[in-house]
Parts: sequence; C-alpha cells; structure tokens
Amino acid sequence: MKDRLLYLWQHPFAPLFPWVGVGLSLLSLFFLVHDLWMMGAQVSRERLEGEWAAARQALMYHREAKKAKLDLNRVWAILPTERDFTPFALRISDDAKHDRVTLPALSYKTEPTLLTNTSKGLLQGPMTGRYEDLRRFIYSLEMTKELLYIEDLELTRSSTQEAQLTFNVKIVTYLRSDVGDSGAPVAAQ
Repeated sequence: MKDRLLYLWQHPFAPLFPWVGVGLSLLSLFFLVHDLWMMGAQVSRERLEGEWAAARQALMYHREAKKAKLDLNRVWAILPTERDFTPFALRISDDAKHDRVTLPALSYKTEPTLLTNTSKGLLQGPMTGRYEDLRRFIYSLEMTKELLYIEDLELTRSSTQEAQLTFNVKIVTYLRSDVGDSGAPVAAQ
C-alpha cells in the first residue's frame, strides 16, 4: 500500500491531488450548506406561498361577497313594498284592459317566504282575449320594470267564442315588508 502511495506521488499529476481534495471538500461543504440552510429556506418559502394563496383566496371570497351584497341590494331596491302590491295589481288590470284582455276574477294574496322582511305576492285568475292581445299582454308583463314572473299559464277550453282564448294565469312577485325598507333581507332561522 505504501509503495502504491509513493508511486502515485511520483506521477506527473501528483501536484493536483491536494487541489482535487480541496475541491471535493468544498463541494461536500456546498452540499451540506445547501441541504441544511437552503432546504430550510425552501420550506419557509413554500409555507409563505401557502399563506399567500390562502390570503388571496380569502380576498377573492371577500370581493365576491361584496359583489353579491351589492347585487342583492340592487334587487332589493327593485322589489315593491307590500303596501304597493294592491296598486300593482290594479296596474296589471289596467294594462290588461289596454291590451284588450279581460281579467274577470283576478285575485291577489301574499305568502310568507324563508327570508325575513319579504313575502311572495300572487296574482292569479283567468284571462281571456284574442291570441294577439294575450301575447301582447304577456310581453308587456315580461318587459315591466318590476321583478315579476309568470309562474303558471294553463290554457282552458272556452266554448263561447272561437276567437277568444282563456288561460289560467299565476303571476308572482316578491315584496319588501313595509317595516324593513332600509335593510336587505336576512335568512330566517
């Protein structure tokens, strides 16, 4: 073994062996520092990225909630109040007369909903008229600025006149209560 070492030291590349040893020592020191120090920094970076993603998601959730609240307030402002429901029913009857549609037995009532300070207003009854007049009246109902929809429309047979059609109609709108005009609806418990 000793002879082998002496032979290696006599080799022409022998003066480079200490430098190779220093290089290998520095390389092992680099890997040791990288594993201990840089891996800790990497774990810290991943933790901070996770916190950043969570904060970003919370911010997006907050923005969506704020937008939903603004949308809800906009819809809430459109809803008629309960005291405006009777004039609303009369206005629909007047629009029907204007479109030459008769609503002989239009009844209206309110029903409670799951949201506090809101109720559901129902207008129901038969409507009779010519097809063109009924179509124009339904179109005017759909294009009204109030939030309403036709929940049910059912054709019934009328044997009196062939040109006349009779439908049972159910028109629904949602109403704000008169007490909570300034606040938005809250889900009932």
